[in-house]
Amino acid sequence: MYDLLVVGAGPYGLSIASHAAAAGLSLRVFGRPMASWRDHMPRGMFLKSEPWASDLSDPEGRLRLAAYCAEQGTQARHGEPIPVEVFASYGLWFAQHAVPELDERTITLVRPCLGGFEAVTEDGATVRARTVALAVGVLPFTEVPAAFRELGPEYVSHSSDHGDLDRFLGKDVTVIGGGQAALETAALLAEQGTRVRVVARAPGLAWNDVPPPWERPWWQSARAPHTGLGCGWRNWLYAERPGAFRRLPEPTRARIAATALGPAGAWWIRDRVEQSVDLLLGHEVAAAYASRGGVRLEMLGRTGELTSLDTEHVIAATGFRATRERLGLLTEDVREGLAASPDGSPYVGREFESSWPGLFMAGLVTAAGFGPAMRFVHGASFTARTLVRGVRRRLRTGPARLPVPGARERRGVLGAAGR
Repeated sequence: MYDLLVVGAGPYGLSIASHAAAAGLSLRVFGRPMASWRDHMPRGMFLKSEPWASDLSDPEGRLRLAAYCAEQGTQARHGEPIPVEVFASYGLWFAQHAVPELDERTITLVRPCLGGFEAVTEDGATVRARTVALAVGVLPFTEVPAAFRELGPEYVSHSSDHGDLDRFLGKDVTVIGGGQAALETAALLAEQGTRVRVVARAPGLAWNDVPPPWERPWWQSARAPHTGLGCGWRNWLYAERPGAFRRLPEPTRARIAATALGPAGAWWIRDRVEQSVDLLLGHEVAAAYASRGGVRLEMLGRTGELTSLDTEHVIAATGFRATRERLGLLTEDVREGLAASPDGSPYVGREFESSWPGLFMAGLVTAAGFGPAMRFVHGASFTARTLVRGVRRRLRTGPARLPVPGARERRGVLGAAGR
């Protein structure tokens, strides 16, 4: 039986595995490395975060993105976005140097067993471990508005469904959303010759500012320091002190997690969007149905007027909602045994352990507890260090005990919050 099983091989899973291996834990890592970046993002996309804020985490800090770029004969410069393809290749390089026992098979089921957990792979093999770290990324949590859920994939898809956009050549496509995924997808579609429009509820689009130079007068840095999530002291708290964020009052955490760093386009894509993409702002889709081989959208405007629009395909760039019910690889008893935060995500303690002993969470699913950094690669470093410390603590206490049926209901989130 292994000490730790890491489910997922994206930035969080690989970083956790690197720290766990350095700590001497016996572990296995399952998942196609950097799958979201390799398979679910079209060619031509770029990272929104700064290159220096996009490092995976190894204990010695040697395997940074800048080190990979230098090895490839290029540079990772402040203010210059990194292509998704480069970042995906960096993740593979990181895995080769820092992650042992990487198995590209998918884990389809995690269930409790005596002394820990048993995981089942896509081909039916099993592996057991005393603890599990779920680093499943964002794909299990895709969110599509209710108006589209009865339509099939020939009419509606999520922005994360596309490794390329070639199928939309010469077609009419409507992108729903006002964030980076919507705007960059729309720009790429327009540039390949697709007729495309963006429909968003907001009356206007938000755009991130051009980042200030890395080297600047001390008083400017003191007023608005650079952070992994943008400039400013508030962003510094989110980016550099997730542990302190967790100690904020729960209502405050919930509000910040839901509203901070909201939908906005990167500064470097603004001209591409405004010059080539039709923008239909201040409109909300009230209903959608198949019509004449495409989709008819019934939309409400800001003043309540109803308009119709026909399009061949809808791409919902509408984000992700990380609830415990969407963790389908967990058995039902484990899912129901997880205490939940107010937004429906699994509650996690100060070292990322869920209310099910020995089961740890990482990434987007922990944003309600540790803040906006968990929505970005930048959060992987804090998560890896802290989670592995929690795993070691759990291993010292002996085998995990299965929760008593009904205990979650009796204890509730408040009872778990003291851990």
